[in-house]
Amino acid sequence: MKIAVAAASGRLGHAVLRELLTRTEAQNVVAVARTPARVQISGIDVRRGDYASTDSMIAALGGVDTVVLISAPVGEGDRTLLHRNAINAARRANVRKLVYTSVIGNGNERDTWFWDVQQINRQTEDDLKTSGLEWVIVRNGLYLELDLRHVIDANGSGVYSNNARDGQCGYITIDELAVAIARVSAFDIHNGRTLNLVGESMTQSALVALASDVFGLDLRYETISDEENIARLMSDEKIAARGRDVAQMLAGCFQCIRNGAFDVPSDFEQAAGRPVKATRQMMEQIRRTLGTARR
Repeated sequence: MKIAVAAASGRLGHAVLRELLTRTEAQNVVAVARTPARVQISGIDVRRGDYASTDSMIAALGGVDTVVLISAPVGEGDRTLLHRNAINAARRANVRKLVYTSVIGNGNERDTWFWDVQQINRQTEDDLKTSGLEWVIVRNGLYLELDLRHVIDANGSGVYSNNARDGQCGYITIDELAVAIARVSAFDIHNGRTLNLVGESMTQSALVALASDVFGLDLRYETISDEENIARLMSDEKIAARGRDVAQMLAGCFQCIRNGAFDVPSDFEQAAGRPVKATRQMMEQIRRTLGTARR
């Protein structure tokens, strides 16, 4: 059977494609991307498909049995409509099963700046459940790589700060997520289930302490206000280029951590068929990838 990864040109898409190639022949793997040239994996079928165009997605999903629907990035227009287009296209292309990458949360994200984004994720989950397709919803934890980059960048100041206070959150790497997503895509044992894909829960202080040990940093954690954290995030050129709304949404993620919204039980072992790697082990793999020497 053919498995397609939609929105395949991003980091998660590439990771899922690589993991699928360890499980099946290249002829069974399809990458769907708005800009096919950005898919950097050779030997697979790469097709153009844009969530904004139902017709393009119908064409891209021809002959596909299962689709991994990676959610559209925040700031990419009406994400609810984009996801609905992709789900409708899958149905019209006679796709049998769809795996949707959502976001963890236990409801305590209400009254945070992340709530509006989370409502879109949950609406897409509901749309998928009523689509007539077989489905699996994977709720991804926060990417360890992304927050770790900010932790490392803060080393020069000696302080890493945000508005999460002493809330706990389970981080996970993109490569770990890909292991679980590829397995639930290839096998039907979890059809009709919603699965939390997270690692061990920890506070920001614990995260910073562990990163300091693994990367040889001299760093401590400090709590700041919500508005101060938006300003900190806006000092990052990549975030600033996406606008204040994105910075506010990211600050909302730390509000969610503060509220306990991202402290959820993990279904990773059920999904992946093995336990999730320890956060230290994931950090050490990131350190090797970055080529950062431990002091």
